[in-house]
Amino acid sequence: MAADLTELVDELPLVDHHVHGATAHDLSRRAFEELITESDRPVPAWMTMFDSQLGHAILRHCAPELGLDPHTSPEEYLARRARLGADEVNRRLLGASGVEHYLLETGYRGEEILGPGGMAEVTGVPVDEVVRLEQVAEQVAASGCGAGAFARRFAEALWERTRTARGLKTVVAYRHGLDFDPSRPSAAEVAEAAGRWLGEGEAVGRRLGEGEAAGRRLGEGEAAGRRLGEGEAAGRRLGEAEAAGRRPGESQAAPDDAPPGRPGGGTGTGPDDAPHGGSGGGAGTGPDDGFRRGPERRLGLVQDAVPVTAADQRRRGWRVTDPVLLRHLIWTGLDRGLPLQFHTGFGDPDVDLRRADPLLLRGFVERAEPTGVPIMLLHCYPYVRHAGHLAHAYPAVHLDVGLGVTYTGARAAALVAQSLEVAPFAKLLFSSDAWGPAELHHLGATLWRRALARVLGEFVAEGEWSAGQAARVAAMVAAGNARRVYDLTAPRP
Repeated sequence: MAADLTELVDELPLVDHHVHGATAHDLSRRAFEELITESDRPVPAWMTMFDSQLGHAILRHCAPELGLDPHTSPEEYLARRARLGADEVNRRLLGASGVEHYLLETGYRGEEILGPGGMAEVTGVPVDEVVRLEQVAEQVAASGCGAGAFARRFAEALWERTRTARGLKTVVAYRHGLDFDPSRPSAAEVAEAAGRWLGEGEAVGRRLGEGEAAGRRLGEGEAAGRRLGEGEAAGRRLGEAEAAGRRPGESQAAPDDAPPGRPGGGTGTGPDDAPHGGSGGGAGTGPDDGFRRGPERRLGLVQDAVPVTAADQRRRGWRVTDPVLLRHLIWTGLDRGLPLQFHTGFGDPDVDLRRADPLLLRGFVERAEPTGVPIMLLHCYPYVRHAGHLAHAYPAVHLDVGLGVTYTGARAAALVAQSLEVAPFAKLLFSSDAWGPAELHHLGATLWRRALARVLGEFVAEGEWSAGQAARVAAMVAAGNARRVYDLTAPRP
């Protein structure tokens, strides 16, 4: 009976209701390892991220999809991955996940990964968008907007951006914390906060613009210096040639083996001979080489590094963190009426885990209840039981254990079991929250299936549930609940 249930769960189609795109780039070992951790710090030289639950899960469950034995070595795995190339790795791992529909959140470094169209092309299944509220607000600010017009402009932009979207997402847990004032801010409060934020953003933009102008002037000065140096070198070579011509018995012509343009031969020391990264030319690889470092280190670790542009820097000046504005975005999102996702719990060091407990949303959930908008609690680890309480108490609240499943690996069944304690089964959904390497997409599905089959199998083996009940609940959580909440059975808007 347990084997039958495992087979049934393995074959269930999944709706991944919160996921990001896969990377289309080949990855170095360093790049790969720094994309299989939520830390934003470089992996220390004395350790490897393969020595983790996630690392072991990759070698156990992803290796066979790439034609290797389970539990292969990291070196063999990465060598095989490199030989196959990113496109083939994506095709194999995404194809083997059994996901029938992706809801793709595109607001986090979307330029580095596959978007909805790219994911649909690779997987051959429907891909719909989940729109991040904070990104829309930052785009409105960057486009030029007065404080008094911000609320209207944001509402208009949100409506336009979500014409075909299935859901909304907020990262208030990262930008402030879930302990925000749950009430809707007044129009006057929003205008005042927008004035502060827009003024700060413009000041940052001016400073960046001044820095760019100074950089251009410095570059022009360096170019002039190089030209002057080239002229001085040419003058020295001319003087040497003239001196050679005045010496009795010596020819003014260069010897037959001299390189063109260099009378008398030699290797030269001009700018064309400078190694890359050295003075006199080359791309450079130091900390000022124009690639992202530090907390955004992942951007520069893909082998095709992404240069920092002026537009990137200007956008950074518009990062919305004002609690009044964050509340306004959330309430405007409720007005839009689409399911609203909240990051809760585990994440990278930007999140203060103490302030990411979903229980902190209780006041907001109660105030939002009359709208009827579904509130989707993402990840929830280590607060799965807290989220379960909210889902039990409030009809609009739903949850998943997405990111926690991937990172707990062989212990994922413990999280799935907690999610099945007090939360009504109609409130549970599947997600992977995968971003980047397709291993994360594959493991999000594989580890969740194995964990669910194990937990439900124990219920059946102990006589607490029937096999039919277990099969029905598995199908609900795998896809049925998401189809209902996001209205996926209806034609795309």
